[in-house]
Amino acid sequence: MSTDLAAGMLERSVQLALRAPSVHNTQPWRWRLRPREVELHSDAARHLPGTDPDRRDLVISCGAALHHLCVAVAGFGGAVDVDRLPDPEDSTHLATVRLTDGQPDPSAAALFGQLARRHSDRRRYSPEPVPAAHLAALVQRAAQLGAVAVPVTDPAVLTKMNDVLGQAAREQRHEPGYLAELLMWTRRYADAGDGVPPAAVPVRTGQWDEPGLQRFPSGTLSPGHGLGPDGGVLLVLATPDDDTAARLAAGEATSAVLLTATRGGLATDPLSQAVEMPDAREGLRAALGLAEHPQLVIRLGFPAPGAPPLEPTPRRPLRSVLLPP
Repeated sequence: MSTDLAAGMLERSVQLALRAPSVHNTQPWRWRLRPREVELHSDAARHLPGTDPDRRDLVISCGAALHHLCVAVAGFGGAVDVDRLPDPEDSTHLATVRLTDGQPDPSAAALFGQLARRHSDRRRYSPEPVPAAHLAALVQRAAQLGAVAVPVTDPAVLTKMNDVLGQAAREQRHEPGYLAELLMWTRRYADAGDGVPPAAVPVRTGQWDEPGLQRFPSGTLSPGHGLGPDGGVLLVLATPDDDTAARLAAGEATSAVLLTATRGGLATDPLSQAVEMPDAREGLRAALGLAEHPQLVIRLGFPAPGAPPLEPTPRRPLRSVLLPP
C-alpha cells in the first residue's frame, strides 16, 4: 500500500473512531496522524475531576475509541499492530497503531458496519428478554479483549446491584463539582460538538426514574410505547487488574460489546456511575462476588416497540482533535 493510501485510510479511520462513546460525551482524546501510524493521547483538558477523580472514565473512553479505530481500519481492509502505553515518560500517550502487512482482523472487520449505527439508548427497553445466546456472544467478545463480562440475571443479585447503583447516584450528587459538570455537559452551547443534548435523554414520565439508571436531567426524547416490565439486562465489565492498562483494555472491551450488541439488534447504554466512587465499586464487586475489578456497567435490551430512531449525538470535527504531526 502506498504512503498516500495508508495515510488516507488512517485519517478515515480516525474520523470513524470519533463515534466512540465517552463519559458525558466529552470525547477526551487527541490523535497524531502520521503516514503509516496514528497515536492516541488522552486530553487532560477534558477530564472531569468531580465525576471521574481517578481518570477511570477518561481512559475507558479512550480505550473505546482505540477499538473503534481498529475496527475502522479492518473494515477498510487494513491490518494493524497496536502498541499500548508505549512511553513510560508520557502517561497521556495511550497507544500507537501502525499499519502492517497482512490480512485485516476478521472479528474487527465484522463490526465495521456498526460504527455509525451504535448510539446510547437511555430509554426503557422492550419486555422481550435478551436471549442467552446473545449474552454468551458478548461474554466471549469481552474475553477476547482481556475483560470479564458478567450478565446479571439472578434476581437476588440484581436487587443488591440496584441498591449499589442507587446509593452511588445519591452520594455522588454531593461530590464537589459533580453537579456543575453534569450541568455543563448536558446544557452545551449550540454547535459545541460534544456533550449530551436533551434530544438524547428521555422525557421523565415518573414510571422509570430509577436513580442508578437515569443520570441526566429530563430531556426531550420520546420514551417509546413499550408496555410491561423492562426486559433489559445489566452487564458488568471487569478486569483482573485496576491500572491504566486494565482500564484501557476495559474500554476496548466496551466498544467490542457495544458494537456486537448493536449487530445483534440490541439497544445499549453504558453506565459509569457505579464505578466512579470507591465505595460503590467495592459494593458492586461484593454484590457480584467478583475477584476482578468492575470497570463499567452496560445496560442492554431490545428497543421498546414504537420507539423512534435515535439521532446521533454531536461530535467534534477531526481538525479539533488532531495533534501536530
